[in-house]
Amino acid sequence: MNDAIVIIPTYNEIENIESIIKDVFSQNKVYHILVVDDNSPDNTSQKVKDLQGEFKGSLFLLQRTGKKGLGSAYLDGFKWALEKSYDYIFEMDADFSHNPNDLIKLYEACSIDGADVAVGSRYVKGITVVNWPISRILLSYGASKYVRMITGMKINDSTAGFVCYKRIVLETINLKKIKFVGYAFQIEMKFKAYKKGFVIMEIPVIFKDRILGKSKMSGSIISEAVFGVISLKLKSLFTR
Repeated sequence: MNDAIVIIPTYNEIENIESIIKDVFSQNKVYHILVVDDNSPDNTSQKVKDLQGEFKGSLFLLQRTGKKGLGSAYLDGFKWALEKSYDYIFEMDADFSHNPNDLIKLYEACSIDGADVAVGSRYVKGITVVNWPISRILLSYGASKYVRMITGMKINDSTAGFVCYKRIVLETINLKKIKFVGYAFQIEMKFKAYKKGFVIMEIPVIFKDRILGKSKMSGSIISEAVFGVISLKLKSLFTR
């Protein structure tokens, strides 16, 4: 069986889903893909089903009954992947903000270079973001600096959603206790791995804003991240 699976959460990604799937499958390294779709009204899941015949045994679909949030989608995806025998489990967006060509960098960081968690980082070598307005860059960059200050994690891009986890990390973290759904989900996962003593390595990548489809960013997601970090840190002071 293949050792790596890429989890791609979707909600209304009909414009991107076929291209991102075919791009991942075109890589020299072989990956499986699990699409976790939140009942997209634009028939994203049907497009995935149509492609499953072409990529039999490599492309999987987990359909959910409603829009339950990014963090929840990844947690369901993690559970699905852990029930199989994958050793490396990836998070990646459907909109090409994460370049499939960079998957191998994260994979090799974990499989060769000793990382337990490899983060595709926008801020480890300056700011490598393309097509974002300056206001959003400042918000994202500032959030990562804020998280670093509050939590003590030596991570430059704590909100990054392009990540490879070794299986042991997801088996060790109590996924049932992960509670956040947006930006804060990404922070919480890294913080829990950090507290467990896992090696987190940042790999520089170029992040490009989506060309097709609509962003899922909202004010509630940002506020969850800001206040969630304080909650995470306080709780960590009273738990091992």
